[in-house]
Amino acid sequence: MLRDLVKSPSISSTSPELDQSNRDVIFQLANWLDDLAFKVEILPLPGNPAKANLIARRGEGKGGLVLSGHSDTVPCDEDDWDSDPFDVRQAEDGKYYGLGCCDMKGFFPVALHAVKEVVAKAPKKPLTIVATADEETSMAGARNLLAEGELKADVAVIGEPTDLTPIYAHKGIVLLKIHTAGIPGHSSDPDGGTNALETMHEILTEVLCFRDHLRNDYVHPSFAVQHPTLNLGCLHAGDNANRICGFAELLIDLRITPNVDFDQILLRLESRLDAIGARLEVPIDIEPVFNPVPPFETSKDGSLVRFLEQSSGRSASTVAFGTEAPFLQQLGMETVVFGAGCIDQAHRANEFVDARHHQKAQTVLSQLIDRYCF
Repeated sequence: MLRDLVKSPSISSTSPELDQSNRDVIFQLANWLDDLAFKVEILPLPGNPAKANLIARRGEGKGGLVLSGHSDTVPCDEDDWDSDPFDVRQAEDGKYYGLGCCDMKGFFPVALHAVKEVVAKAPKKPLTIVATADEETSMAGARNLLAEGELKADVAVIGEPTDLTPIYAHKGIVLLKIHTAGIPGHSSDPDGGTNALETMHEILTEVLCFRDHLRNDYVHPSFAVQHPTLNLGCLHAGDNANRICGFAELLIDLRITPNVDFDQILLRLESRLDAIGARLEVPIDIEPVFNPVPPFETSKDGSLVRFLEQSSGRSASTVAFGTEAPFLQQLGMETVVFGAGCIDQAHRANEFVDARHHQKAQTVLSQLIDRYCF
């Protein structure tokens, strides 16, 4: 099953030339779930029929359990891999190598095998399997589920790779683009134009000062890195050395803890940049590349967290990476992130997951299904 999913490329990318449909993965999952007597819905994303979510439900009534994962992967450079990234290679040490084995196509075979153990029984509460689109870029699939508002259950588990540790909180993420324009001219006369790179120098200084304020103003002791982080990602500017630079664009990654409000943070940063623009009499624009992914936090004392701690034998923890958890949580479900594999293997060449992780995850998911559906 894992090999069939990996052989169906479903790359999500902000670059149109790399972006792919996820429908082959969705159709494969739909066939398997249909064989397991699930009622399957395939839901194309509004305005993008090449992408689709899947919701498969078994059982009637209210409550129950949602097992959710995303169907897409990040791009890859095949030359960096030791084997074909679109096939599964099983090593002698029991590791499965392939694009998405860890993040997170490997979740679906584990979940479906856990389902097979109870498929002969009629659930008292519904069991729902969800597969989403575009988690690796805009999270359009999860956002559409929230907008539709029809996905309901008591609890939800998102099977991202967490090293088999229940995750009750993660940081929120926003990618920001800061753009400033200058007036091009010949480099022999600096006064004949306005250099956007010189403005960007002041912007960079202010952004780094703002980063220091974030570290001092907000602390969340549950995280390994206890404060919000701000990363200077990439800078694009100008077109030639002998021209006064006419534009500069900076991309930054901002990750906030659950005790921070995104809107407040953005207003503070905008105010600082507006002051620079007014002083230098130049335009400075700041905008999100995508809508922010909110931070996520659920109670450490919740029934789902406690159950997964007991079943996995691992204490609940937090992570810095983002997931679809806040969107499912907003639908009214107690939500926890839990899955096989380690995030350190995601988004890199020779991505792998250990088969022993799959076996342990399948055992936990079987117990979870029995607890919340039977």
